[in-house]
Amino acid sequence: MGNDLLARRERLLGPNVPTFYARPVEIVRGQGSSLFDADGERYLDAYNNVAHCGHCHPRIVKAICEQAATLNTHTRYLHEGILDYAEALLGKFGFDGQLLMTCTGSEANDVALRMAQAVTGKRGFIATDNTYHGNTTAVAHLSTRRPPIGGWPDHIRRVPAPDSLAPLGGSREAQPEAFAANVAQAIAELEESGHGFAGFMLCPIFANEGMPGIAPGFLDPTVEVIRRAGGLILCDEVQPGFGRIGSHFWGHEWLGFTPDVVTMGKPMGNGHPVAGLVATPDVMAAFRNAFGYFNTFGGNPVSVAAAMETLRVIEDEGLQENAAQVGDYLLQGLRELSHPLIAEARGFGFFLGIELAQDGEPASEAAGRIVEAMRERHVLMGRVGRAQHILKIRPPMVFNRADADEMLEKLAQSFEELPA
Repeated sequence: MGNDLLARRERLLGPNVPTFYARPVEIVRGQGSSLFDADGERYLDAYNNVAHCGHCHPRIVKAICEQAATLNTHTRYLHEGILDYAEALLGKFGFDGQLLMTCTGSEANDVALRMAQAVTGKRGFIATDNTYHGNTTAVAHLSTRRPPIGGWPDHIRRVPAPDSLAPLGGSREAQPEAFAANVAQAIAELEESGHGFAGFMLCPIFANEGMPGIAPGFLDPTVEVIRRAGGLILCDEVQPGFGRIGSHFWGHEWLGFTPDVVTMGKPMGNGHPVAGLVATPDVMAAFRNAFGYFNTFGGNPVSVAAAMETLRVIEDEGLQENAAQVGDYLLQGLRELSHPLIAEARGFGFFLGIELAQDGEPASEAAGRIVEAMRERHVLMGRVGRAQHILKIRPPMVFNRADADEMLEKLAQSFEELPA
């Protein structure tokens, strides 16, 4: 059945919807931190943060069903539930903001770019050199893992991301100033080209760049450079937001700076297609005057019901605290794993990584082998980094100590099979 299903998928969906793993899994059900295949076999999900509160959380499922049976239409009508959610979400920010809801994180990031252009009157943007911000044409040009057809547009500048194997400036201590200097150079190039500098979009924990070993304050010199140049800081919280890093509700809080725009993705509604962005009132006003915006689905009552219940579950079940406690426990276990190719285990809460290297160079093939070996042991995970050499651990926020122990045991077994 598996091979038949794969052949049918390839025939009907084509090559643009790839599957995970060399031997794909047919998933038919999810519950909590577990996924189940068509044969009833259980898999521990340490891969996907979209089901932020766990797969099919009963409270969120109930909220979606009840609202879908009552009203499912766009936000140009008055609806108190939308305002209740906006009030609750905005209360999680340390600055005065307003909410605009979209369907996906890609769309939220796209709108954020237009906001920066509206405020500054410029069109040039900066991103790091191995990041991902989405699939629309505009943000695809900032998703720098793969160059677009025809090369990089002239209004985009890429700066090297922080790197644990080859730190900017020659050492981790020198990285903050070296990173800021590269941003300043990119801004100068954009100004000289005539595009000007509109903004810098980044993930505050550099998730797709491999969660390099940075610390609070890392971006302080860069923030100063951006503010001096008059550009906006566009903070992509699709991956680190909503308490995933444990110590803070948002990644930018942990780093210690205030962005102009914060974008969020589908974890906002536990996987329901709802996303959004929060910006200061002056940014919102400038965007409205320059562009305007309407989305027939973003922020409709069903989306809002999913998002509101997700926010409540995070709070009621202490999921941020769970991410901090179990995440620390898991990170300690990862650091106790022993293998010559393990360069470093690091991360934040429930966003952790193990960097594999040999003689100071990325061990990409070994990382791929571990991911496949874990899949055979029924634990799902991925890999990131400039050479796909960093094992990525990003489980639902209901992941517990028993889940962590299971993962650590199977990781140890997988590493034992890996040649040195």
